[in-house]
Amino acid sequence: MSISLILVPLAVATVAAAHAATADRDGDGRVVCQVQTRMRDETLLAAALRDTGAAVTAATDEITADWAGVRAGFLRGPDGIWTAHLSGEVDEGRAVEIVRSVDAAYGRQVQGAVLERLRAQAPAAGLRLESEQVTEDASVRLVFAVQERDR
Repeated sequence: MSISLILVPLAVATVAAAHAATADRDGDGRVVCQVQTRMRDETLLAAALRDTGAAVTAATDEITADWAGVRAGFLRGPDGIWTAHLSGEVDEGRAVEIVRSVDAAYGRQVQGAVLERLRAQAPAAGLRLESEQVTEDASVRLVFAVQERDR
């Protein structure tokens, strides 16, 4: 059995080609899917995996995530991009479901990190956060006011 997945993260969909995924069987006959991702930040990836309900073990350039019956080993390549090796009770549908779930959780982690930086750096830039609104599609709208500086 062969499984091919193409992942196009929303943030890079228009500017980068997706990396292909392949599937094969390991020595025990289990399906093993390999998926290239655009995820780079180790801390955000581990947090995203935890958000999907995985038990996560992290080491230098390697993260292991375990869900019910499925294990994913994430290894960082020389280009800084992680490769996910999924094994266990996984078929094409389950692999797609897991990868989409991790990708969405990673996007939320990136969004949270950016929001945190904006909130923290606004005062130094002479800005005051006046309102924050989360929309139905989970996007966040921040409204800043320019503070007058002492002369």
